[in-house]
Amino acid sequence: MRVETKIHLNKFCPRPYQYKFISAFENKLFKKYLLIWPRRAGKDVVAFNMLLRAALDNVGVYFYLLPTFSQGRRIIFDSITNTGERFLDYIPKELIVSINTQEMKIKLINGSLLQVLGSDTFDTSIVGTNPKGIVWSEYALADSRSYSLARPILAANQGFCILISTPRGKNSLWELYNIALNFPEEWFVEKLTVDDTQHISMQEIEKDRAEGTMSDDLIAQEYYTSFQFGVEGAYYAKYLDKMRLNNRIGDVPWEGGLRVNTAWDIGYRDSTAIIWYQIAGQTIRIIDYYESSKQGLEHYINVVLSKPYTYSKHFGPHDLSVTEWGSGISRIEKARDLGLKFEILDGRSVVPNVSIEDGIECVRSSFSKMWIDEKNCKQLIKCLENYRQEFDIKRQVYKPQPLHNFASHGADALRYLCLSLPKTRDGLSAQELDQRWQQSQFGNQASMPRFFRDDNGY
Repeated sequence: MRVETKIHLNKFCPRPYQYKFISAFENKLFKKYLLIWPRRAGKDVVAFNMLLRAALDNVGVYFYLLPTFSQGRRIIFDSITNTGERFLDYIPKELIVSINTQEMKIKLINGSLLQVLGSDTFDTSIVGTNPKGIVWSEYALADSRSYSLARPILAANQGFCILISTPRGKNSLWELYNIALNFPEEWFVEKLTVDDTQHISMQEIEKDRAEGTMSDDLIAQEYYTSFQFGVEGAYYAKYLDKMRLNNRIGDVPWEGGLRVNTAWDIGYRDSTAIIWYQIAGQTIRIIDYYESSKQGLEHYINVVLSKPYTYSKHFGPHDLSVTEWGSGISRIEKARDLGLKFEILDGRSVVPNVSIEDGIECVRSSFSKMWIDEKNCKQLIKCLENYRQEFDIKRQVYKPQPLHNFASHGADALRYLCLSLPKTRDGLSAQELDQRWQQSQFGNQASMPRFFRDDNGY
């Protein structure tokens, strides 16, 4: 059942810069649309209306995804636009059969179903569903796994996706943007700045800058859709940029003559992250990285032991001694039983239990000695680029503590790595050096008393 939408078109008045996307979408020229538009350019208004038009034109299930479920309620279901209308007001009342406010579901007269969801619960909320169209709002902040999970469903249904966002550093949006540019036959890509949209005056932007409401970096990100300035409030972005300029992020091969250490951030419901690194003099060579979630300790230890590396030490967080519920065995004990020995002292991890702020400063001071393999540690680099302070929306300031998101686990593992450096031997002891010299001079007779050696020790 196709529903006439003229009554709806009278309410929705797109701006000139939006026509190109609307024309491509209404003519079904693509199945994938990526819109990188500046702040307050009307991304959600346009995308919501396009999803509604698709639902009225073709009966099916359609999802509108915000980064979290609570954001979906605040930004779409309960929000009021600049013109004083609610998003739900864009749907003519005569086309609505029912609205389930708790689940944020809207059933239309033609049988289509619109639902607002969060990418953080998408893995469970789409079970048993069969969407024909999905919008990702603020994809740069979304759980990118939601797109990976939905892509085969949409492909099977000949469905479409619309991803809208402003940049948030070089994260999953940056990666998808570059992929989309390489496949112009599959993707409609539109990256606009305030110069293109002219939806806000330069006087207002300059006022924000003068009053200190927005920094130059944030203005470049929000109004000029720049990926280059990292995330406002990011802890490590500028250090990584400097490393790139000095070619210290690239090919960092494993040196077989050096032992390998690991640093862990251990979680269960959250991700567990492992960094493999070597110490060569004062240089920290990060050669490998692994991250996964909802796996037992056995899984991660098997990953470590399956690598071809010769290990020296393994460092974990200070709470390794916590006893697991039900077993009465600490993680330290369980790991030892599985063949991996964490460095401990008096039953606790040797990694100092210092404040997060002090740990972050330790990481910052260690970047000058650090090299990172770009291929093996791609996810780690993404975590470090996007590890940032939490923003207090009410006060419009950054909180002192980090935001807990996908970037936290890799950043925490690096923090433990840097805190453990004093406990990581970066050279041989005097005794080991003497033993090696003796071995080089006398071979298998090095351990014999000098009197019995072939050359009598002279």
